[in-house]
Amino acid sequence: MAFESLANRLQDAFSRLRGKGKLTESDVKEAMREVRLALLEADVNFKVVKDFVEKVRERAIGQDVLQSLTPGQHVIKIVNEELTELMGGTQARLNQASKGPTVVMMVGLQGAGKTTHTGKLAKLLQKDRKLPLLVAGDVYRPAAIKQLQVLGEQLGVPVFALGNDVSPVEIVRQALEHAKIHGYDHVLIDTAGRLHIDEALMEELRQIKELATPQEILLVVDAMTGQVAVDVAQTFHTQLETTGVILTKLDGDTRGGAALSIRAVTGTPIKYVGMGEKIDAIEPFHPDRMASRILGMGDVLTLIEKAQATVDQDKAKEMEKKMMTASFTLDDFLDQMQQVKKLGPLEEIMGMIPGMNKMKGMQNVNVDEKQMGRVEAIIRSMTPAERNDPKVINSSRRQRIAKGSGTTVQEVNRLLKQFDEMQKMMKQFSGMAKKMKGKAKKGKGGFKLPFMP
Repeated sequence: MAFESLANRLQDAFSRLRGKGKLTESDVKEAMREVRLALLEADVNFKVVKDFVEKVRERAIGQDVLQSLTPGQHVIKIVNEELTELMGGTQARLNQASKGPTVVMMVGLQGAGKTTHTGKLAKLLQKDRKLPLLVAGDVYRPAAIKQLQVLGEQLGVPVFALGNDVSPVEIVRQALEHAKIHGYDHVLIDTAGRLHIDEALMEELRQIKELATPQEILLVVDAMTGQVAVDVAQTFHTQLETTGVILTKLDGDTRGGAALSIRAVTGTPIKYVGMGEKIDAIEPFHPDRMASRILGMGDVLTLIEKAQATVDQDKAKEMEKKMMTASFTLDDFLDQMQQVKKLGPLEEIMGMIPGMNKMKGMQNVNVDEKQMGRVEAIIRSMTPAERNDPKVINSSRRQRIAKGSGTTVQEVNRLLKQFDEMQKMMKQFSGMAKKMKGKAKKGKGGFKLPFMP
């Protein structure tokens, strides 16, 4: 999970501050020492760490903090604000052309995921009802053009290609004419990469830049390479004046050094992050939300946006009605599982819920997505009648379901028991809701807990 080791270190350091009614300068210094070590271990640039810790320390030893009734919370608030500022402050959106198509030039080293993320960015633009054109400008890497064409077919996005025998500059020139004639509003140019930065590569990229005059030059870098990613970003920015960064493989980067260093070292904002292998696993980068995740405060806004984009609203309303009337079936349960899986990996979703990692029994929890697959297999091995009324499932039926789903009778029994408990709970909530509604109609002020006046 992104930033996992850094998040754990910082949250442990601040948990000691939260418990203190009063802070001294020595308490703050000790906390800052922990923060500094945590950031260095996360492979954050040394100078960035030094400046960051000094800024936080200066603000944290002010009288308003030390004399506050909740000084620990004040220090965490300061760290949250400074982390946000370190990563760019606010979301950096894609620059748009005032006239004609917006041209985005994708650059980076070979192997960073440039071609894949050209496709992912096109998918994101499609969601905003844009008409992107993909341009196959990498004529050197074997199968680079074919890879982009396959991505284009999956997305239903056209790919402009002239083969491996035409120069990239000429391909871009013709692609821009094609985009203007056919009304595409975004042109995404996939350029060549190398295993290392060389003058020949940079000269070709400069020629494409001069011809295309792009609104965006997005550098694609692998987050898991840490300080190497920062060095690459600095070199590309010096040579091409990059306008933004796409950090790939952030979901697998437990340290987070690149994400915390790039903006401060290069001045180039992170605009998007790759969060997995799927074609839609790309997100706009929000510094404030990422800082909140690192400090264990969750990321409710991103969770809501994911839900709005993926969950069928009509189905959600229908499901709410079934829950309130306690008519929830195993078919409904299966449907809910499918909706949740659309949101992304469960560990990532749990990380967006504030305080989830601090709840009793939730620390270091490993979500077994294979277990979800087994539950799905068990339900799909039932007949429609059994899913609608699990009470008809006797011993022989349980054996048949276990055999059909490739699981054990014990696993079938466990699922049925959990579902029965869920139904009982729903009936209780349903009863409470009806009572509250009835009392409200009679003007009795609605439902009250026993300890309420």
